[in-house]
Amino acid sequence: MPLSIARIQADFGRWDDVLALIMHAFAFMDGVIDPPSSAHLLTADTLRDKARRETGFVALDGDRIVGCVFALERADDFYVGKLAVAPDCQGQGIGRRLMRAVELLALDRGKAVLELQTRIELTANHAAFASLGFHESERTAHDGYTRPTSITMRKALS
Repeated sequence: MPLSIARIQADFGRWDDVLALIMHAFAFMDGVIDPPSSAHLLTADTLRDKARRETGFVALDGDRIVGCVFALERADDFYVGKLAVAPDCQGQGIGRRLMRAVELLALDRGKAVLELQTRIELTANHAAFASLGFHESERTAHDGYTRPTSITMRKALS
C-alpha cells in the first residue's frame, strides 16, 4: 500500500501511536541536546490538546503511523513543530511530504512563510531543513542558558 499523508481530524484516536512515534524518533537526541527535548513532556492528552490548537498531519504506511508534523497558524506565518519520522523509515522522503502538506496549508491560508526551531547540536537536522529551503534567521537560548541552544529557521513560500 502506498504511503499517504492525512490531516488529523477531530475524531482522531491514535494519540498513543503518535506519542510513541515522536518518542522513538526523538530518542537519538537524549544525551546530545541540552536542555533535554520538550518531547519528554508530551502525553497522549497533551498531543490531543495540541491538535485542537494546531493542524496536525500523519504519514501512514498502510495502517502504521510512520510520521507526523504539527503546524501552528500565527498572524504572519505557520510555526512547524514535532516533525517526526520513524527511524526505520527515514531517508524515504516522508518528512519532505509532511512539510509539503504544511506548505500547502499555509498557502491556502494566505501565509507565505514557515518557521521552525532546531537544536544547535543537531547539525544533520540543520542540513535537512536547509535542503527543504529553510534558512537560519536567528539563534536563541532556552531560559537559564547563556549560550545559544536553538536555531530558528524560516522558509519563504512561493
